[in-house]
Amino acid sequence: MNRLDSARLYGIVDRGYVAAEEVESVTQALIAGGADVIQLRAKGVAVGEVLVMAGRMVPICSEAGVPFIVNDYPEVAKEVGADGVHVGQDDGSLADVRAVVGDEMVVGRSTHSMVQAEGALEEGFDYIGFGPLFPTPTKQGRAGIGMESVSLVEGSVGSKIPVFCIGGITRKNIETVREAGARRVVVVSDLLTAASIEEATASVKHTIINY
Repeated sequence: MNRLDSARLYGIVDRGYVAAEEVESVTQALIAGGADVIQLRAKGVAVGEVLVMAGRMVPICSEAGVPFIVNDYPEVAKEVGADGVHVGQDDGSLADVRAVVGDEMVVGRSTHSMVQAEGALEEGFDYIGFGPLFPTPTKQGRAGIGMESVSLVEGSVGSKIPVFCIGGITRKNIETVREAGARRVVVVSDLLTAASIEEATASVKHTIINY
């Protein structure tokens, strides 16, 4: 949790953008650029394939001292020895997840409103994702929630657990996100589609820290 508390940039290796054979190289590039947390997100991918990819990512993250999180698959997170698992609003209760992964693993929750953010804190989740701030191709059909609640969620929930703002955040709008009060961010497509993932990641990390 200490590493999560100090994290500012959360990187996601999303199979919607990253081929299975590129998982390791993308993980390395994100870490080299300054990502403080790495998540594997593989929506719609067979559990067996997720298990293989996660198993390849664990040693890379472990060697770098970067927490490794598995999205959606508590059983995979437990089997590969991940640092944590991240679940959505429709993926059951914290108790359901703990029944699979135990009491020591970090568990995060996606939230899309102040009510959900406060609910996740009350339920006992270790951190939250808050968004999407802007419309994003990774969440088709979900409208951006805007910036109005960023400072509110940081002042309330963010004083207790890490809040990672997410959704449509790019190098072009990261300063606006920081102005709104965000302290921690998740950036996905803008990094994964960049000509240099490492350089793009470094650029975002520099802005977060030095804004």
